[in-house]
Amino acid sequence: MSKTQRSSYFAYSHDQLRQLAEEALGHARALGAADCAVDVSEGSGLSVNVRKGAVETIEQNRDKSVSLTVYLGSTGTVRRGNASTSDFSAQALRETVEAAYHIARFTAPDDAAGLPEPEFIERAPRDFDLFHPWDLSAAAAVELGQRGEAAAYAVSPLVRNSDGASVSVQHGQFVSANSRGFCGGYPYSRHSLAVSAIASRKARGSGGMQRDDWYVSARDPAELAAPEKLGDYAARRALARLDGRKIPTCQAPVLFEAPLATGLLGAFAQAASGSALYRKSSFLVDALGQALFAPHIDILDDPFIMKGMGSASFDEEGVSTRRRQVVAGGILEGYFLSTYSGRKLGLPTTGNAGGSHNLSITSRNTRAGDDFKAMLAQLHRGLVVTELMGQGVNYVTGDYSRGASGFWVENGAIVYPVEEITIAGNLRDMFRGIAAVGADTIVRGNKACGSLLIESMTIAGD
Repeated sequence: MSKTQRSSYFAYSHDQLRQLAEEALGHARALGAADCAVDVSEGSGLSVNVRKGAVETIEQNRDKSVSLTVYLGSTGTVRRGNASTSDFSAQALRETVEAAYHIARFTAPDDAAGLPEPEFIERAPRDFDLFHPWDLSAAAAVELGQRGEAAAYAVSPLVRNSDGASVSVQHGQFVSANSRGFCGGYPYSRHSLAVSAIASRKARGSGGMQRDDWYVSARDPAELAAPEKLGDYAARRALARLDGRKIPTCQAPVLFEAPLATGLLGAFAQAASGSALYRKSSFLVDALGQALFAPHIDILDDPFIMKGMGSASFDEEGVSTRRRQVVAGGILEGYFLSTYSGRKLGLPTTGNAGGSHNLSITSRNTRAGDDFKAMLAQLHRGLVVTELMGQGVNYVTGDYSRGASGFWVENGAIVYPVEEITIAGNLRDMFRGIAAVGADTIVRGNKACGSLLIESMTIAGD
């Protein structure tokens, strides 16, 4: 897509955003700042929610922002101040720089603060095809939602209600720059469709009522599933959960459905983040080089995937990103560090200011035919988890306890739905106890994983 075509989706051109960034850096230098970093961005979007065939909400947004950080002092005694504005006028820009400068004057020195060293800064940013605009009107978005919801109702007369369907279209662009020569930015898009269905044995009243949903998101709208497929699948998932029951408290293998397995991957990323590590609020402090996962497990952080939600050739500080094995053969080989957290830990930045990029977990034992049905066969007897509730993860100790629902499996086949239970364990034990990862890989945001089988967890029921 040409620059001219891209500019039609934004109020400002890329060159104008870059000029604003350069002006902010110039103002900071004129005030006597040692260093400065600035982000200039704008975005627009459309969000539509439909329920029972009628429009519930239509929201359109258009935002813009200049955010900058001014640094005063030299290495080891750096003070910093941050300020932001949504006003792009010359006067507002000067006032914002001055506000950040004066805040920095009165903050305490921080021996880890400051811009990245020049050798870490990205000098030749790459394009990963992240901008795919969607010319979707509000009326067309409403129609998509209605089609998805109608497909859910069409599955069975037991699908009597709905939590609705939603359509989201988002476009944005930004420029980041700092006083050490970095300047980069690009346009991007994120689009999604979702349908939530409610199935019930009764037309009115409580009892035998279950809900479930399904959604897809992508940079490119052409890669989104049809709303009819989403509605149909969401309804079938809700129907499958009817007549759920509790099970006796036990120890058993647990199979996390792929979307939930990406949540376990996210828990690992949180525990391995620099901010948690230097604050000593993670069970992975000083864990580099340890056998954290089962020996067949690899975790890859790859910022170079075309159209990837986490793709970028530089992080939020302008540091070059790189493709790396964070876990190899079960061994923890790397953390997710920014310049600041790296300095706090005495380690170099890993190009992860802002978090992980495109993170995936795989098993060296996975075969091409290891779909969900094959994973049920490997589970043989135990619990499939399809929904989790609560925020029961203690990152200091690794203790894990979540409300759950799903299905009980006997002889590799689902026999009945399960609800009102709790699953518990410790993340260290869970990671070491990963018996298999399915080939049924799904992407949720910037995380990718197949269904994940853990050898044993505590299941609290009756």
